[in-house]
Amino acid sequence: MKVSLDWLSDYVDIDKSPDEIAQILSDLGFPTEGIERVNGDTVIDIEVSSNRGDCLSHIGVARELAAATGKELRLPDVDLSESDNEVAQFVDVKIEKPDICGRYTARVITGVKVGPSPDWMLKRLEAVGVRSVNNIVDATNYAMMETGQPPHAFDYDKLGGGKISVRTATAGEQIISIDQTKCDLNTDMLIISDAEKPVAVAGVMGGLESEINDSTTTILLEDAHFDPVTVRTTSRRLGISSESSFRFERHVDKEMIDWASKRTARLITQVAGGKVAKGVADAYPDKWQTQTVTMRVSRLNKLLGIDIAKDEAVKILAGLGFEPKLRDADSIECTTPTWRHDVYREADLIEEVARSYGYDRIRVERKINIEVAPVDKHESVASKLRSFLNGCGFYETINVSFLAEDAAALFFEGSQAEHLTVKDESARSANLLRQTLLPSLLGVLKSNYNAGNIPCSIFELANTFNIPPGHKKGSLPIERSKLALVSDGDFRRLRGVLEGIIGTISKDTDIKLIPVELPWTKAGAEITADNRDIGICGIISDKVADKFDLTDIQACCAELDFNTLLDMSGKERLAKPVPRFPAIRRDLSLIVDEKITWAHIAGAIDKKAPGELEDIQFAGIYRGSPIEAGKKSVTVSLRFRDENGTLKHEIVDDFEKRILDELTTSLPAEVRTV
Repeated sequence: MKVSLDWLSDYVDIDKSPDEIAQILSDLGFPTEGIERVNGDTVIDIEVSSNRGDCLSHIGVARELAAATGKELRLPDVDLSESDNEVAQFVDVKIEKPDICGRYTARVITGVKVGPSPDWMLKRLEAVGVRSVNNIVDATNYAMMETGQPPHAFDYDKLGGGKISVRTATAGEQIISIDQTKCDLNTDMLIISDAEKPVAVAGVMGGLESEINDSTTTILLEDAHFDPVTVRTTSRRLGISSESSFRFERHVDKEMIDWASKRTARLITQVAGGKVAKGVADAYPDKWQTQTVTMRVSRLNKLLGIDIAKDEAVKILAGLGFEPKLRDADSIECTTPTWRHDVYREADLIEEVARSYGYDRIRVERKINIEVAPVDKHESVASKLRSFLNGCGFYETINVSFLAEDAAALFFEGSQAEHLTVKDESARSANLLRQTLLPSLLGVLKSNYNAGNIPCSIFELANTFNIPPGHKKGSLPIERSKLALVSDGDFRRLRGVLEGIIGTISKDTDIKLIPVELPWTKAGAEITADNRDIGICGIISDKVADKFDLTDIQACCAELDFNTLLDMSGKERLAKPVPRFPAIRRDLSLIVDEKITWAHIAGAIDKKAPGELEDIQFAGIYRGSPIEAGKKSVTVSLRFRDENGTLKHEIVDDFEKRILDELTTSLPAEVRTV
């Protein structure tokens, strides 16, 4: 916002240098971006935050400066010399969308003469970067830069039917804007229409057909209040921005619209002649309701850490237009000014007092003590697991917390199929809060395959949301963090990664995969660590593969309960001495039925395992000739070691025979010789 000091002096006495004025405004929360001299005037360019639309005007800035310096604010004269003709003879105003147009006023000025603007007006407009058009348009721009309320002047004779309607556009309507942009309107856009057609895009720009030109003699003057979000959305969609839309997007003072309209009408008659019709067409469906906010002086001083006298706080608030009244020894009740839509709570009033009192007067400690806090356990474990998974070739993903109903149904049965839902009109097909992360990851896997990013291994660490027992309306969901993995590789690789995850945070843990039927798997397992349930894993079923269009690959998935992993973390690993004596390894290739699992084989070995059996490893699996159909060959690697001496092969032969006898009897298994 460019502020002319010559212009500003119309509203407040200025007895300080431009640098001092700029410093005062910066201290009030309006940082200076530059100071320049323009045609004998000084212009200060200040930054105005989006919640302070009232200061996108010279009067708004003058009000702040007057409050800070103790000067009096002077407002311009708005008395009008009106003709005998009633405005109702010229125009009727109707607001069809009161939820997005809070007020609309129209005045009619007859007998105007379009021509150049006087030098004093040109000089001020040029100083703040506004291009001159003609005296009537310049007067509306001058009023906007002065009051912050954007007016618009229509050529009255080009409006049809003597009616103004504020409505949303109908499908297919078009308008050519003043800057000659062809605007295709949609039903979400607010427009100004006469009895026949659109004549302006509300709050953005007027239409070319009804603009002021050299032959204009009668004008209809618009001043209104439009919904900021609607104006912003329309402006973005049409690709049109203007000084008017910039201000409407940041709120204008709805209550002061008639006053601003009078001021604009007075400026127009001052530079273009003419007479203002008596009265105003004012559609105001939802009138401003006075709002009061109470501030406690004790709370003010506690938050700021200093003591500001009650009288000083009252003086500051009065200067800013809050009409403070003492309610008791500690409370000040304020009436929020109509131009301050951003003040509605006690903290806002405290901020007003603080910035006017001076942030530089708030004490700060010379020495700042910073206490370094250790990384919390959750983040420490999460970081460790992310590093491990990255090393294993897994990439982290971040997904939205919602699932479509058809995708969620594939992973749950019975009572588990019930999900918490959210009402989201923009995503009606995906409004279930996730109880599992796997569907989201399978969707990411498919996207990567479509993009040619193969092979692909991904993971996600995020919260899931479950319905609490005895769920009642209003009760909060149970949130648990889960770590989910999806890979297009062999399941044995995924199992190794799972064992590595658990081993990374909890050493010497007994990890087991227990076969179990899961709704989404063709082969699934429950994962336990030291007999604690920690998660599930498996190969996705054909039905799930069809749903996610992953029929060309065999996707493996796993999901671990991160909260349980946290509980397990920190387990100390027992140190063991380096073995003094060598080990003997024996590999057994066993032919077993397809239904025999690794757990069956390991269990049978454990039954006859001597104390010297140090480790059992899965070495491989084979199907095909000469193994008959319905059977498979599983290779097991056994490592024997005696901590007290060197083992002899004759002794290991005996260990191996006892183990083989148990395998052939209990499974049954057959030793593969070819």
